[in-house]
Amino acid sequence: MTTSNRAVEVYRYHLVPGGIFTCGTQAMISAVLGTCVAVCLHDRRLKIGGMNHFLYPRSGFFGSPSSEYGDVAIPQLINKLTRMGSRLEDLEAQIVGGAAIPGARREATGEKNVKMARKILKKNRIHVVSEDVGGLKGRRLIFHTGTNETMVMKTHRIRRGDYYPYRQRLN
Repeated sequence: MTTSNRAVEVYRYHLVPGGIFTCGTQAMISAVLGTCVAVCLHDRRLKIGGMNHFLYPRSGFFGSPSSEYGDVAIPQLINKLTRMGSRLEDLEAQIVGGAAIPGARREATGEKNVKMARKILKKNRIHVVSEDVGGLKGRRLIFHTGTNETMVMKTHRIRRGDYYPYRQRLN
C-alpha cells in the first residue's frame, strides 16, 4: 500500500475594512480590528466559509449602503455563502472586534457594531459559537474557513499600515 502526501492548497487573504471574502476551498482570512467587527461564518457540512469586516452598524444618511455597514455586510456574507450551496441551518458564526478604542471618534461604535451582528445572526437563526468582543484593545484576527478555527491577538496599537490588502498562496 502506498500513501502520498498531497499538499492541501490554502489561500491567504487580508480583509480590509468594508471587505467581504468567501471561498469554496480552504482559506486563511486575516483582519485588523479596532471598533470594527468581523463576522466569520463557517458551513459545517460543506467545510467552507467567509468573513466580513464592517466599520459601522447601520447604513444611513451619509452615504449609499455598502459593506462598510453591518446591516449590509452581514446579509451579503450570508447571501454569498448560500449561493455557494450553504444552508442557513449549517452555518455557525464567530463575532470578533468591537473595541471601545479611547480617542476614537465614536467610542460607542464598537458596542453598536456587536449588537448589530448579534441581531442579524439571530434573525437568520445562525448560531454564534464564540465571541471575542469589546474591551479597550484592538485585535488581529486569523480565521480558517475550512475548520472554523480563529486566532485572536489583542494589541495596544493599530497602525494605518496594518490595513493593507494582499493575497498569496501558502505552500
